[in-house]
Amino acid sequence: MKNAVDRVEKVGVGLDKTISQEQKDMLVQAALKAREHAYAPYSGYAVGAALLTEDGLVYTGCNIENASYGATNCAERTAFFKAVSEGHRKFDAIAIAGGMVGREPEDYAYPCGVCRQIMMEFCTGAFPVLVVKSQEDYKEYCLEELLPFGFGGASIR
Repeated sequence: MKNAVDRVEKVGVGLDKTISQEQKDMLVQAALKAREHAYAPYSGYAVGAALLTEDGLVYTGCNIENASYGATNCAERTAFFKAVSEGHRKFDAIAIAGGMVGREPEDYAYPCGVCRQIMMEFCTGAFPVLVVKSQEDYKEYCLEELLPFGFGGASIR
């Protein structure tokens, strides 16, 4: 059995915001569970996300598709919007898991550009993003790696 340190592949060099292994494990598990609530009748691709607030609360989200496609909401945005609507503005990490409905994820699910932009609105470039295949198999990036030269509030102040 691998020890906790061997479970995650830290991809980037900008990971200066740290969360505990216990928090990572909990976020990964919550993201995998959140996939079960996805409404994905068109793509058949279920995504779950788990967002950790600065004060230790976890907000989960799933993708919610719509026949018009443009009205579809991603799991990451669902989690952020739930947290923000409850008054939270500072976040420590997010885990994202995605794959075909009824099957375990076969690959890592990366956030789309719009979700990366939402993350940039509320988080620094060091914000940890965990992309998940399974409880034991995930990669950790910082937001800056996924959205280099990101445009945020500081860009217009």
